[in-house]
Amino acid sequence: MLTSVLRGLAAASLAVLSVTASTPAHAAETLPLAEAVNRLPVAAESRDGYDRDAFRHWNTGDDPSDGCSTRNEVLITEAVEPPTVGPRCRLSGGSWWSYYDQTWVTSASGLDIDHMVPLAESWDSGASAWTAQRREAYANDQGATASLVAVTARSNRSKADQDPATWLPPAAEVHCRYIAEWVATKLRWNLTADETEVTALREAAGGCPEQSVTYEPAA
Repeated sequence: MLTSVLRGLAAASLAVLSVTASTPAHAAETLPLAEAVNRLPVAAESRDGYDRDAFRHWNTGDDPSDGCSTRNEVLITEAVEPPTVGPRCRLSGGSWWSYYDQTWVTSASGLDIDHMVPLAESWDSGASAWTAQRREAYANDQGATASLVAVTARSNRSKADQDPATWLPPAAEVHCRYIAEWVATKLRWNLTADETEVTALREAAGGCPEQSVTYEPAA
């Protein structure tokens, strides 16, 4: 009798472990844009103590053995026509589509890699409390396609460290996509948004009824 009970308990324990092991620790989630905006934690922002050097970038990227920095790995990944990769990851040729301003770019030097949520904005929104290692992971995040975006230097520098309350891409037709990717990045990294930002996001979401947001929490 006791043996049977013990065997039953062991089988139950194995079943629980099996279920736990098969459940992803950080499952991706898709939801309507308006609902995603409402999930953002709202808090006042502070730039006290901000230093861009607190975010180490670009590092050796997702594949340290390829000799490419994060910047060049993103350029290679996002190229419409792949560039030639030379010694020390020197890129030549290739073409890219800068979606912010709907512009073709045929030289890697004409592109910036934009942090969807700028480093300064992430600092204001919670990254000031992170470890140096987590800030480095954020600054080099290739785990979500929206985190780092190859765009024209002109459009990236126009954006600077602004949030959607004060800046949206020049191409109006991509505003819904941009807002969705902004919100996805903030949710991925559990970053807050201030009242002005949330108001702007809600207004934008009202004009994007078909837009969804997919995000996976960062490890």
